[in-house]
Amino acid sequence: MKKIIALLAVAAIALTAFAGCGSDAGDQGGSSADGTPKTIKMSGSTSMEELAKGFSEAYGEKTGATITVEVGGSSVGFKNVAEGVSDIGNVSRDLKDDEKAKGLTETVVAIDGIAVIANAQNKVEDLSADQLKKIFTGEITNWKEVGGEDAAIVVMGREAGSGTRGAFEELLGIEDACKYAEELNETGAVKTKVSSTAGAIGYVSMSALDSTVKGLRIDGVEPTEENAKSGSYSLKRPFVMVSSPNASQATKDFLAWAVSDEGQEIVTHLKLISIK
Repeated sequence: MKKIIALLAVAAIALTAFAGCGSDAGDQGGSSADGTPKTIKMSGSTSMEELAKGFSEAYGEKTGATITVEVGGSSVGFKNVAEGVSDIGNVSRDLKDDEKAKGLTETVVAIDGIAVIANAQNKVEDLSADQLKKIFTGEITNWKEVGGEDAAIVVMGREAGSGTRGAFEELLGIEDACKYAEELNETGAVKTKVSSTAGAIGYVSMSALDSTVKGLRIDGVEPTEENAKSGSYSLKRPFVMVSSPNASQATKDFLAWAVSDEGQEIVTHLKLISIK
């Protein structure tokens, strides 16, 4: 009899342990059953890569969460979330109508200016919005037509699907009309190509501006954070993180932190425009 009672006690303990493993109670707050924070997978815009990594590092140190960041363009990020491949998609532009119809959740985490850049040796300092349109659509092809030297304008741009390209073309009203000499797949690649090509012009996230290229004034306004925030500089776009309406609690907690005062400190540190 004692032997049977002992065996029943062991069985009861085993059943209790098994039930605990199968329970979703440990998943509250976005943690796995053993209490370890889940990994949040983020993908999308290369323009948002630095911000995404800044967020992931700060949030990881604060909470112990693991956040992976992959790039590939805004459209890729949106598609990955829609198909359940990523938890968060980084989209560096307003969502298109067909994307909005998918019913994903949009969280604007920052505002970014788009800087028009030229080779550092270029004499031109300022372009009007109309001149800019004509350059990128191929109507103006020589720098002498806008006050520069007699040299061909070499137009560099981003690949189809890029959030920076989509926002730039939409802001100027020249969607699908640009005449690019080259289409490059990263912000850094555009900057490198413009810095090494005489007569080149392109566009990058304002936060990527440095001394290797010249940031051009548009309608007399410098491409600075202050001017973008005040509205005097017109080329600016939202940095959006999209997620599923059924996102995990871990993902929701991260997005809430990103728009908090603490998260927005990362935004301003990276010379982006806070939503606060």
